[in-house]
Amino acid sequence: MKKPTLADVTRRHFFSQCGVGLGQAALAGLLSGGSLFGREAAPENPMAPKQPHFPAKAKNIIFLFMAGGPSQLEMFDYKPELARRDGENTPPSFLEGKRFAFMDSFSKETPKLLGPRRTFTQYGKSGKWISDTLPHLGGVVDDLAFVSGIATENFNHAPAKIMVNTGSPRFGRPSIGAWVTYGIGSESENLPGFVVLQSGPRGPRGGALNWGAGFLPTAYQGVPFQSGGDPILNLSNPEGFDHDRQGRTLETLRALNLRRLAETGDPEISTRIASYEMAYRMQSSAPELIDLGGEDPKTLALYGAEPGAKSYANNCLLARRLVERGVRFVQLYHTDWDHHGGPHNLGKPFTDRCREIDQPTAALIRDLKERGMLEDTLVVFGGEFGRTPMGEERESVGRNHHIDAYTMWFAGAGVRPGQTVGRTDDFGFAPVDTEIDIHDIQATILHLLGLDHTRLTFKFQGRNFRLTDVGGKLIEPMLS
Repeated sequence: MKKPTLADVTRRHFFSQCGVGLGQAALAGLLSGGSLFGREAAPENPMAPKQPHFPAKAKNIIFLFMAGGPSQLEMFDYKPELARRDGENTPPSFLEGKRFAFMDSFSKETPKLLGPRRTFTQYGKSGKWISDTLPHLGGVVDDLAFVSGIATENFNHAPAKIMVNTGSPRFGRPSIGAWVTYGIGSESENLPGFVVLQSGPRGPRGGALNWGAGFLPTAYQGVPFQSGGDPILNLSNPEGFDHDRQGRTLETLRALNLRRLAETGDPEISTRIASYEMAYRMQSSAPELIDLGGEDPKTLALYGAEPGAKSYANNCLLARRLVERGVRFVQLYHTDWDHHGGPHNLGKPFTDRCREIDQPTAALIRDLKERGMLEDTLVVFGGEFGRTPMGEERESVGRNHHIDAYTMWFAGAGVRPGQTVGRTDDFGFAPVDTEIDIHDIQATILHLLGLDHTRLTFKFQGRNFRLTDVGGKLIEPMLS
């Protein structure tokens, strides 16, 4: 074998071959259980709590993501003028220079305005108009802050979801939950810092790209949990493989990984070590988490939750239990909100979706508030875009995707409740006075966690990236 020249010597060669060098000294310290340079003998925990840029209002986030684009015009945005002009031709100015997801649904003739298919009632001291599909949410409306007229960039589901979650419609960027745990870590020792819960007939379009770590270390990606059986697939030991034997196996893997870490300095090896150890601890903590049998029957009734069921109601209760245990970011995906018409219309299919989320969502707000947890937990509700004020030419009534003016709401830590920030025109087509971009939403969420969105960056491929790309401003009126 040719002896390597100076030009051939790499950092890896240095650490692996220099028996009395820094690499072997570090390895000896790590494997012996001693300390290295006065520090604890273990790689740094990537999820350890970190100080934010400034004092935070929120400690935890629960993001209720309604995948598919729920119709703001049948839920939160009361438009009596649109109701009066139901069936009239859409003004040409609405269509000039615009593209929609299904242009052929507008191609035969001028599309007709579609009045709201629900009755609205004012609720609370704030007098917010809420539709008859959401009576429970109406009961907590004074705890919510609505943001109306939000604009995003892409009218197709997968890239639009990815835009909301990662700040870009292109694949490969870190999700907001990954950015948050990268920035401030987690306060849970026995559960992941970022947990994803799903309900509905299928997963959201874009799948794991919505909660991935992108170019950040993989320790920060979201971990999908199930609400029944094993919380994570293959978490339990196979038959005949007891806890002590698993512990010895993990110690051996840890030693091998530490050796490799000392040789290469690769941070992904630290992630691997932390993941193995977290999974080991979760074998006792996670089953206890999802066992709702110990909850007070009144609490189960409040949410409409049933132990062992796979439902949005169970996931809302699990979200409260997760933040109680220090999990930093919990994201719930509830799917099937794409109501164009046909079998997926604004009649019973839309009513069913609203009924599934109404009681549990209101229960989550009430429960957090009664436990004193709403003071430092931020709850976010929204989808990837809204729906058009024009109807579509299908066999039954529905609405197309609309990216220029949709609605989200916020509750909890640092939010001034009982108000609506921003407004749209009489048809709900475009914002009036104030333009709010999805990057503004992301910047404001980070701000409430004590993070400056312009300073939370990661260098990749030669430049610094951030969640808000080159945009983002705080939605000041929303903040308390």
